[in-house]
Amino acid sequence: MKRRKFLRTAGLATAMAPFAYNGFSINPMSPKSLFQKLGASVNINGKIMVFIELNGGNDGINTLPPIDQYSKLSVHRPRVLIPENQVLPLSGVSGTGLHPAMSEVREMFDDGMVSVVQTVGYPNQDYSHFRSMDIWMTGADSDEVLYDGWLGRMLDQEYPGYPTGYPNLDAPDPLAINVGTVAPLSLMGPAFPMGISVGNPEEVYNLINDFIEPAPNSPYGEELTYIRQVMQYTKVYFDVIKEAAQMGANLSSLYPAEGENNLADQLKVVARLINGGLETPVYLVSIGGFDTHSEQVEAGTPTVGLHAELLQKISKAVYAFMDDIQLMGKSDAVCAMTYSEFGRTIADNLSFGTDHGAGAPLFVFGKGVNPGIIGANPNIPLTLDVSADVPMQHDFRQVYASVIQDWFGVPNSDDLLFGNFSTLPIFKAGSSGTKDRPGRNVFGVGNFPNPVHAASTITFSIPSANVVITLLDGQGRTIRKIAEGQYPAGTHKVVFQRDGLPAGTYYYMLKVNGLGVTKKMLIL
Repeated sequence: MKRRKFLRTAGLATAMAPFAYNGFSINPMSPKSLFQKLGASVNINGKIMVFIELNGGNDGINTLPPIDQYSKLSVHRPRVLIPENQVLPLSGVSGTGLHPAMSEVREMFDDGMVSVVQTVGYPNQDYSHFRSMDIWMTGADSDEVLYDGWLGRMLDQEYPGYPTGYPNLDAPDPLAINVGTVAPLSLMGPAFPMGISVGNPEEVYNLINDFIEPAPNSPYGEELTYIRQVMQYTKVYFDVIKEAAQMGANLSSLYPAEGENNLADQLKVVARLINGGLETPVYLVSIGGFDTHSEQVEAGTPTVGLHAELLQKISKAVYAFMDDIQLMGKSDAVCAMTYSEFGRTIADNLSFGTDHGAGAPLFVFGKGVNPGIIGANPNIPLTLDVSADVPMQHDFRQVYASVIQDWFGVPNSDDLLFGNFSTLPIFKAGSSGTKDRPGRNVFGVGNFPNPVHAASTITFSIPSANVVITLLDGQGRTIRKIAEGQYPAGTHKVVFQRDGLPAGTYYYMLKVNGLGVTKKMLIL
């Protein structure tokens, strides 16, 4: 079994021992506060994106009703279609509205803080919840299986060598936080999860000591050692999360009462961490219940029922969260985005529900978006099969490419998504502008040549400090010390000799007065 798959299945690598905040468990395992030690954190370019999973497959037609298609939809959806006179109109938009339960989203849209991408999906839709969500999380084609996630690959590229040498001056905070107990596949990097989870850990940390305990000499023992190693790497972030939660505060009074709206409770935690100084670039939250095969609406009252309740929770939760962010003065830096594994069928069924479909609208919230609707309403045929889908208009990887390039400012989305996917005009021009980040490669570390054949020169610029340069293998194990000693202020060069090392991927870690920067080195 692949290590990444084993780890995800086990669900252990990112668990935490408890300290409680708003019903979510967070563990302070680090003996000394990294927040105090390292100061304010930095991330990719100062931007934060909160991903909101709508688990189960959201009905896009009722969420964003295409009013110009109502003559045909009334034939295909006699039981669930939202009455046209109750669809919420959108400022500056004709022929499209919102579900009446989403009044707060309508207000944000009218205020220029919502971008909607019409009918997002992928070619050759897979109607399995699990498989389709894996496709969304990895960025795979429908006939392709990937074991790392699209966000994990992006974070791995931007923070090479993780978790070896982390936290450090470049990245003192977690790279990603999932509000839940198991790390999602989207955060899985090539070798390790690139984020940690805030959830209910129970007895998991009974396994953790100050060293990696011996394990049986067997395939099971190898995997157990790997899990323990990942736990050792992730626990160092727990104290900084706790301190951010304690230092931060929710400024908005719009959140529903605790326990009434689970999504709002999750977003409230995220907002508090952001306000507490945590600049983790990626957060993930989720809300379930969208697999509405039955009782999507109440018989005779399509505006009431399970789907309306879910959409109202999203509307109120995101509205309160964005208000919180605005009151913090961080509206330029934070966006939120919904996604679901698929949409629902065009036709309803006899159980007042809908079945697994294909394309559905995707919402992006924030001051940094181009407000409006991208794409046209789906064209509903006059006659159709019972299982007919809303066809895909935009590939979900176009949205990902836009997030990677236009929000986070990472230029090579083609490499991360394994294909050329054009961006969409979701974000305002200049929204990915890199802010001043003095911690990012503050020591000017680099080596040439790289890849290395026989030798390479490592160059670094520092104040007067104690310096240790260590070579690590691809599993983060120390191979040798390249240099150690007290160096005066200035730029220095150290020659690394291969000395018979086999070809492969290595890392070298520069520590300056104990603060580390890790760089990748290829040996051919």
